[in-house]
Amino acid sequence: MKIDRRKFFKTVGTGTAALGLGSVPFVSQASSLSSQQKEDDEQVLFIGDNIAIADTVYGKVKGYILRDVYTFLGMPYGADTSGKNRFMPPAEPEPWEGIKPAVYYGNSAPQIMDNRFPNNYSTFADHWNYDDVSENCLTINVWTPGINDAGKRPVLVWLHGGGYTNGNGIEQDGYHGGNISKYGNIVFCSINHRLGPIGFSDLSAVGGEKYKDSGNVGMLDIIASLKWINKNIANFGGDPGNVTIIGQSGGGAKVCTVLAMPEAQGLVHKGVALSGSTTKALSQDYSRKLGEYILQEAGVTRAEIDELQNIPWREYLSIANAAMTRLNKETGVSGMMRGGFAPVADGFHLPSDTFYSDPTSFSSSIPLMICTTFHEWSPSRTDPEIEKMTMDGLLERIKAMKGDKAPVIVDAYAKAFPKAKPIELFALIISSRQGAVATAEAKLKQNAPVYMAWFGWEPPLFDNRMRAFHCLDICFWFKNTDLMLTHTGGGARPRKLSVKMADALLNFMKKGDPNGGALPQWPRFTLEKGEVMVLNDVCEVKNDPDRQARATLV
Repeated sequence: MKIDRRKFFKTVGTGTAALGLGSVPFVSQASSLSSQQKEDDEQVLFIGDNIAIADTVYGKVKGYILRDVYTFLGMPYGADTSGKNRFMPPAEPEPWEGIKPAVYYGNSAPQIMDNRFPNNYSTFADHWNYDDVSENCLTINVWTPGINDAGKRPVLVWLHGGGYTNGNGIEQDGYHGGNISKYGNIVFCSINHRLGPIGFSDLSAVGGEKYKDSGNVGMLDIIASLKWINKNIANFGGDPGNVTIIGQSGGGAKVCTVLAMPEAQGLVHKGVALSGSTTKALSQDYSRKLGEYILQEAGVTRAEIDELQNIPWREYLSIANAAMTRLNKETGVSGMMRGGFAPVADGFHLPSDTFYSDPTSFSSSIPLMICTTFHEWSPSRTDPEIEKMTMDGLLERIKAMKGDKAPVIVDAYAKAFPKAKPIELFALIISSRQGAVATAEAKLKQNAPVYMAWFGWEPPLFDNRMRAFHCLDICFWFKNTDLMLTHTGGGARPRKLSVKMADALLNFMKKGDPNGGALPQWPRFTLEKGEVMVLNDVCEVKNDPDRQARATLV
């Protein structure tokens, strides 16, 4: 089904926020300066009783059409996870009668939002989007150019960042799926799933068989969403046999983790990990001990463990986080994959050894693209004083982190990046590609190709202090640079790179190879050369340019 373009009229806004369905003021500003001004002054939004109706196996849903893109938001792919369903694998949603509205995003998963707003410049730059927070959070959003048309379009599934404890499927405007869906003729999906202690409390040692899955229910939610896609996406014009999962930061780690889960076989065909990756799940020795501490902190016995399902979620988060703080203090562990709430190496949902070590695994046929940014963790984005850092100041900072190795590290990075200022060297060092390269090298043990990228584009904002920071590249992959203005500034310069990156992503989705667009020939990553596509105003392939510098960090 395709709406005649001649029936449209012009509105402001590129996404749902422009329809009065969101709260981000920058969206209407972005579109008012966009190419839409050059189009006919015709209707672009269609919503009504007989418009954008699609079938799911649970019942009919009704969305809307915005600029030729069918949009369905907040559709349930799983049941409410509160009460007796807390810590349990996701259950299927109850079927419904009639037509369910699907015009607004679903609830964010339970997470602590205290003091998130406002943080002044940081809030301005990222202006996070959050709505209601609830355990009834297993929802999926779909953008598609056509429904009920046997389109068999490639499907892209977005897994949001925020580690395993924060975030949602539309947390930033750059996550919006409408532009890349229309441009690439693909189906774009994003999901919400359980996070933090609600999604990753391993109670298997204290709760027995009933709680054997509890440490990984957040990941099992993602599997449930992929099963929903497999069963329903054809009705939304998608091809269930061509599904690419893509995530950034914690979402990139989720991509790597899904590819290690046997349940994902047949549901995923390519993976893209941006600014986040992993090759191991959390030790179950740690996660089970944390489960014991949670019971102690809650003041319940093993026989009373079901009482944890009745504690209000906000209170439970406080109990679980207190248990984590106590355990980490006693054991001296920290970090997302060493301590805390994260996917667990339970031996059946996730392997206890390194991911991808089995060349016969289903994931051995799945191509993987990995990208990081030059200055992921640069502190200079909104801090003008740190721009004055000297080489002596840099040395002191690295010495505080690495001790006597500091001079060798600083010297190696200065040689690898001779034009970089001290603050830029600092950002490169603390944003090292070690984890990403380790993931790529692990995946090389399987048969499928690996492609590596390094994003170096810097926005002309905050007196050029933002640099290629964590999250910046997302809107480039999804053709949202004119939507995520506070990351790019908008205009032709970021748009040109966005087209190249979007084309590479679309080619990768279609054939497992990013080549075929305007980028230079992008070779596969190899252990010998470490080939990486550097993404900037001028894109070029380099052979592991920071290899010797990275080696000094070990």
